[in-house]
Amino acid sequence: MKEVLVIILAVVVSLFVVIEIGLRSLFGFGNPLIYIADEQIGYLLAPNQRTRRYGNRIEINQYSMRGEAIQQTPSSSTLRVLLLGDSIANGGWWTDQDRTISSLMQRSLVSANISNYRQVEVLNASANSWGPRNELAYLHRFGNFHAQVVVLLINTDDLFATAPTSLPVGRDRNYPDRKPPLALVEVFQRYVKKPKPIPEMQAVQKEGGDRVGVNLEAIGKIQTFTHQNNSQFLLVMTPLAREIGSPGPRDYEIKARQRLTEFTKTQQISYIDFLPLFNATKDPKSLYQDHIHLNLQGNQLVSKAIEQKLVELLEQKIPQSSY
Repeated sequence: MKEVLVIILAVVVSLFVVIEIGLRSLFGFGNPLIYIADEQIGYLLAPNQRTRRYGNRIEINQYSMRGEAIQQTPSSSTLRVLLLGDSIANGGWWTDQDRTISSLMQRSLVSANISNYRQVEVLNASANSWGPRNELAYLHRFGNFHAQVVVLLINTDDLFATAPTSLPVGRDRNYPDRKPPLALVEVFQRYVKKPKPIPEMQAVQKEGGDRVGVNLEAIGKIQTFTHQNNSQFLLVMTPLAREIGSPGPRDYEIKARQRLTEFTKTQQISYIDFLPLFNATKDPKSLYQDHIHLNLQGNQLVSKAIEQKLVELLEQKIPQSSY
């Protein structure tokens, strides 16, 4: 009887080990990206992280950017572009490092051989659910890294984004602040355990006033900051999947879009609205990973359009570096 129990125990332990190893090696569970709270920015991806999720390589550098480590000041022969954004720019767990918009842009710009720059760097400062106020706070904290161009990539929902908050960090399963002890623990917490609501988030989500106006003001401040720091500025907006085709954006989104368009004209902001570009493609739904995030095909379309606009901007007079 004792021998049977020992055999059963050995089988159970072996099965546990196999499952744990499989979850880690095949799916990347047990090693999620972790976040840190920040009073002004709200939250950041913790610096200096590496992991794989469903086989996709993810690297976060010393400035909480998605990408490899960088020098704060580039060489004089380097073309540097700073991409600011949310999960669309970041790419999330579903996008390999080499397939993010920033990586695609970097490889393409190298081939473009702009102004005989010997090197090109496209930095990717982004995090899930960031809005214009988060991105402005990031710029104030870290600066523009001497980029010749700053690209702000938003989506339609970002026009209604709420104020930065650190409430989700360590309390929302999508914003962990520490590694789980086991891959199985992460699977349980993420897919089995019922998430606990964060009562304080209700007040954040019910932020009153002219939220669109506040976010437009933040975009204007980003433009001002970039110009003061010798960078050009490009604003880019992608649509939600349900905005594609008929019936198109909802009434409140149409009004917000009109306000944004008028704002860019008044502020003389270079602007790409991807709604008409997506609608002009043969199968726009095939550009999406889900209702908001893009897949590789979508990333390629966006990166190509941004690259073409960057070439136009850089053919104009490039501001002199301050270093």
